Amino acid sequence: MNPTPLDRRPEWAALAARCEALRGRSLRDLFAADPARAERMHVEAAGLFLDYSKNRVDDAALRELVALAEAIGLRGRIEAMFRGDRINSTEDRAVLHTALRVPRDRSVVVDGEDVVPAVHQVLARCAGFAERVRRGDWRGFDGRPVRNVVNIGIGGSDLGPAMACEALRADSDRRLTVRFVSNVDGTHVAEAVRDLDAGETLFVVCSKTFTTLETLANAETAKRWLLEHCGGDAAAIAKHFVAVSTNAEKVSAFGIDAERNMFGFWDWVGGRYSLDSAIGLTLMIAIGPAAFGELLAGFHAMDEHFRTAPFERNMPVLLGLLGVWYANFAGCATHAVLPYDQYLARFPAYLQQLDMESNGKRVTIDGREVTWHTGPIVWGEPGTNGQHAFFQLLHQGTRVVPADLIGFCRSRNPLGEHHDLLMANLFAQAEALAFGKSAGEVRAEGVAEHLVPHKTFPGDRPTNVILADELTPAVLGALVALYEHKVFVQGSIWGVNSFDQWGVELGKVLAKKIAAELTVTGEPALAHDGSTNALIRRYRQRRRG
Repeated sequence: MNPTPLDRRPEWAALAARCEALRGRSLRDLFAADPARAERMHVEAAGLFLDYSKNRVDDAALRELVALAEAIGLRGRIEAMFRGDRINSTEDRAVLHTALRVPRDRSVVVDGEDVVPAVHQVLARCAGFAERVRRGDWRGFDGRPVRNVVNIGIGGSDLGPAMACEALRADSDRRLTVRFVSNVDGTHVAEAVRDLDAGETLFVVCSKTFTTLETLANAETAKRWLLEHCGGDAAAIAKHFVAVSTNAEKVSAFGIDAERNMFGFWDWVGGRYSLDSAIGLTLMIAIGPAAFGELLAGFHAMDEHFRTAPFERNMPVLLGLLGVWYANFAGCATHAVLPYDQYLARFPAYLQQLDMESNGKRVTIDGREVTWHTGPIVWGEPGTNGQHAFFQLLHQGTRVVPADLIGFCRSRNPLGEHHDLLMANLFAQAEALAFGKSAGEVRAEGVAEHLVPHKTFPGDRPTNVILADELTPAVLGALVALYEHKVFVQGSIWGVNSFDQWGVELGKVLAKKIAAELTVTGEPALAHDGSTNALIRRYRQRRRG
């Protein structure tokens, strides 16, 4: 790590001064002074087109952002990640999700071993299993083929494959019903299986350690449901459950044939970066191995761009640096992701974990408390629904929210004028957010003076517009990799470890203790704070109705 704190570096001071100098210049001013701005401020890679011209930056600010990236050694950090160095220092692990999408003829050596053959061996096993299910060769306890697949996981074992299954529904086998269960709230698993036929249902249990509380609780409930419908025959478990895990002992104890029906991955695959590992098995069943291969190719294309493109033409680097600009110099605390495609409805939720679990950190890699803001609050909904919900705040609220608007030139469901209307809204919102509507323009329309303030739009709300031709598996892979690498860029700038998540541990530990106190016979000796003690007592008194 750099010995000089980030906010004491000369590049940081230069950016603070640059932001202050630009404070009085609107996007209208910047476009008027530079008519070719949009022709220059865009980049294309891996099937994606990024227009970043509607950001409140000029060429000098972009140069200084790149200078900061170079000064903190971003290029070396990128190479270290791709090389397999143990950059996850708090867990002493390499960070090699990029190796999951490397072509078979490449080599990635970790601790003296080329991991690519093992990656492709697991992919081949997953593909063989997925084809058996899709062909109807995988049979349940009563000899019928599987028609329902229920993925049980949480966090990275749920958000990625759930998002991708929804995003690529147009590519999926519609004869299959695919559902996801994550919440430990029993309602989630109860509703997921309520209308399913047990003899036709396969459960894919995803847990690296096979000890995750929520996942195991839901898996045990699913197992009881199956046994109730198959006459209690324990042999049926092996026909209706498979595991994605690394803990063969616990998988076997559950009743799954670990040798044949457990699909593994490695400790250098972080949960929120695991979509393209065996964690994507349910997705592979839904869309097929060929389409899953296209997804991996899209990931890899963006990886190669990120690794090789100069910073000033590097899509993830530019997005990452612009995010640093707004978080650290423009005072923006949140970032909206607004996909103009209904298939990407779960994409903002997926990015919440990717970004906020990665960079929601308060200390640097070497344990020093940061004195600058780190990860933003990420949120969003699909357009045009969001326009009738929270866009009021985006346009006329007191908080500036940078936003990414994502759209496609062709719809997977071309119905009349729908897609043209959808994309017209995307372009219109980006324009309105950037340039607004002045009081003079409102008055020129003949609006009564007392309404002029209400109908004035300040503009200068920054947006990135990301376009692709069509939402294909390859494009989705590139889009996910784009945000993976953006998060890495920002974590590198801020000096935090983007690959651990100790912040989720404390609540989990306390929950285990409290769970026992909620159900124990007799009055437990509670030693929490006064509020928690009172809440536990009230729950115990009223839980039975």
